[in-house]
Amino acid sequence: MNQKRIMLQQKIKHFPVLLKEFIKSFEGRKIEVFLDGTLGGAGHARAILEAHPEIVTFIGLDQDKTALDLANENLKPWMGRVNLFHENFKNLDKVLDEMNIEFCDAMFFDLGFSSMQIDEPKRGFSFRYDAELDMRMDQNIEITAKEIINTWPEKKLEEIFREYGEERKSKRVAREIVEKRRRNKINTTFDLIKVLEPVLGKRRRIHPVTKIFQALRICVNDELNSLKEGLNKAILRLKEDGILGVISFHSLEDRIVKHTLKDDETLEVLTKKPIRASFEEKNKRARSAKMRFAKKRKKNE
Repeated sequence: MNQKRIMLQQKIKHFPVLLKEFIKSFEGRKIEVFLDGTLGGAGHARAILEAHPEIVTFIGLDQDKTALDLANENLKPWMGRVNLFHENFKNLDKVLDEMNIEFCDAMFFDLGFSSMQIDEPKRGFSFRYDAELDMRMDQNIEITAKEIINTWPEKKLEEIFREYGEERKSKRVAREIVEKRRRNKINTTFDLIKVLEPVLGKRRRIHPVTKIFQALRICVNDELNSLKEGLNKAILRLKEDGILGVISFHSLEDRIVKHTLKDDETLEVLTKKPIRASFEEKNKRARSAKMRFAKKRKKNE
């Protein structure tokens, strides 16, 4: 057995966020075409395929090739019905067109990034490991966090830290980065932490550099613009009476999801308040998770 396969099998045992609540939200519905726009390790995918054997076509998208390899392992029992694509969900319309599918009965998006990505040190997502500042979910993306940190102007850095990280000290952080990079290039996660600690302080319950790392990841992967584009395309390709579900993990994402679902006249919001994790939730990431659902209205409604 090769090393890659061993690593995949070790990663297969994971706990999808809000899984029971996810399945309950689709109870009593007949689903023939299901699209998962953020497949990850396919935890939600397995659950929906088990609960709905009537699914004829399952479409799974992910921009992370490693996640797709893991999903492929997890979904082998359903491979006759499963179609996997290395693609950002903002391009879901292109995928559906290629498959000659006009509408889906249900769609789902689990936003953010997985523990699988955090625990892979070389990806540079986590401040726990010393690794090159990469942060690309899709390795085909040209820009990296290292390029942003070392080449972007101070004003632009301040802007992304303020808007994407909601960091109160964004101006001081940007100034410190620009000052330090004049002397030495900031190449790794630990290099960046050394620059940030004099401004943000050292480790607390929530690490003080968390918001900066979040801002860089969002910027590198253009996450918020992709979310807006992907949601709007999903609504257009959702069948009448079809269900759209989204799990978000921070306020910037949830704000977009909440207002997109609420403001679209073709949708009926099914979750007046977001679904939150119960005390029995196994996945610690679920503490910040919010799940929202909406239904596509019928034209005569």
